[in-house]
Amino acid sequence: MNQEEIAVLLEDKHTTLFNWIIAHDNELWENGPEGKWTTGQHLLHLLQSIKPLNTALSLPKYFLKYKYGIANRGVRDYDTVVKRYLERLKDYENIVSPYSKHMKAPKLKDKQYLINRLKVENKKLQHKTKKLSNKHLDTLILPHPLMGKMPIRELIMWTAYHTEHHTKQLIEKY
Repeated sequence: MNQEEIAVLLEDKHTTLFNWIIAHDNELWENGPEGKWTTGQHLLHLLQSIKPLNTALSLPKYFLKYKYGIANRGVRDYDTVVKRYLERLKDYENIVSPYSKHMKAPKLKDKQYLINRLKVENKKLQHKTKKLSNKHLDTLILPHPLMGKMPIRELIMWTAYHTEHHTKQLIEKY
C-alpha cells in the first residue's frame, strides 16, 4: 500500500467512526455495557494510541534508527497486519491490562474536544505518511505494545485498522 492509499484508508476509517459518534445519542458517551468501555473511552484510547505515533514520526529519523533499529524483514501487507493483530488479540483476550482496566471515562463536556483532537491527530498522521520516504516507511521500526517492533508503514496501516476495530466494537455494542 503506498502513502496516498494509506492516507485515504486513515481518512475513511476515522470518518466512519466520527459519523457513528455524531449520529448516536450523547447518553452512550458516558454509559457503556457492564464491564465494557464507554464510547468516550474508546475515543480516548484511539487518541492515546495515535498521539505517540505522531510524536515519534516528528523525531529525527536517525534517532528512530538509533533507538529502535531497522527492519530485518520485508513489510507485510494490510491484510496480513490485520490478521496478525487479531491473532495476538485472541492470545490476550482474557488478560486485562491495568491500563485499560483503569481507563478514565471522559465526561460529555469533553466529547467535542476529543473528537476534534482525534481529527487533528489523524490529519497529522496522514500528512506525515505522505511526506515520509518509502525507505523510511519500510526500514525504520517502532515498538507496538502487542505486536512488537513493526516497520512504520505497518504501524500506520495498523492504526487505520485499530480505528475500524473500535468502531466495530461500538456498532456491535449499540
